[in-house]
Amino acid sequence: MSLADLKEDEGLPKADRKPFRAWSYDVTETDLYIPRLAAGQQKWFAAVTRAGSAQQYARVLVLAENTKTKRWEMVSTIDIDDPQQLPQIVLDQDGYATSVDPASTELAAPVGLMRAAVGDNFATGGEQAGRKVFAPTKASEQQVKVHQSVAKFGTRGTTRFSGEKPEYPDAYALKTTTGALVVFSHTHTQHDASTTPGLRIMPEKHDRAWLGTSPSPAFTYTFTCSDVASVPSTSGPSSLLGYGCRRTYAAAAGPSTAV
Repeated sequence: MSLADLKEDEGLPKADRKPFRAWSYDVTETDLYIPRLAAGQQKWFAAVTRAGSAQQYARVLVLAENTKTKRWEMVSTIDIDDPQQLPQIVLDQDGYATSVDPASTELAAPVGLMRAAVGDNFATGGEQAGRKVFAPTKASEQQVKVHQSVAKFGTRGTTRFSGEKPEYPDAYALKTTTGALVVFSHTHTQHDASTTPGLRIMPEKHDRAWLGTSPSPAFTYTFTCSDVASVPSTSGPSSLLGYGCRRTYAAAAGPSTAV
């Protein structure tokens, strides 16, 4: 359960709140990938957990040391849509993985380009950058489908998405036999607005921790997301293997932004 989930629960009636379940995984079905790091680099490692009778469910975890508190934190957990698409991570003779600069131009898509492409999947349905950077995986197509929800209000209102500066700019990458496995975060917003004079939008129950119950001509929602991609070292499309988003903020907007 994330901090965003806990915040969302605050606005729900008690009957709608889901009981907290401690998250766990089977260490016998988990592969650890510990990179060799240079002096002064942030300490981190990754893990891939698997579950199911045929190990058909997989999740990528990244844990990093907080440089201020010196405590280890789970900074990312992402479910993989198809574990068979996970690339093979390269290990040296001592069993260590190799960290890769996720912003390196030696990768077909540096992390900044992938963030822009993910934002474009939401904002335009991938028409400008998303489909150029990413192959048509399930995760990419799910993001495009979110964009297609812009017509949910019909002629009475509009919905638009836009990529924003990431709240968590750190990214993590490990060398694979084809390039790198890159874990990163992105932030995007969703702006819902009424285009009908006098018509106001009522906050849905999952938004009430931020918005309360008062209607407004427009609302803007902020989503913080984790993404994982397989990026080739040669020219060619990258593959978005999974992503997960949580609403982390929402606010009412004035009438001037409702058109």
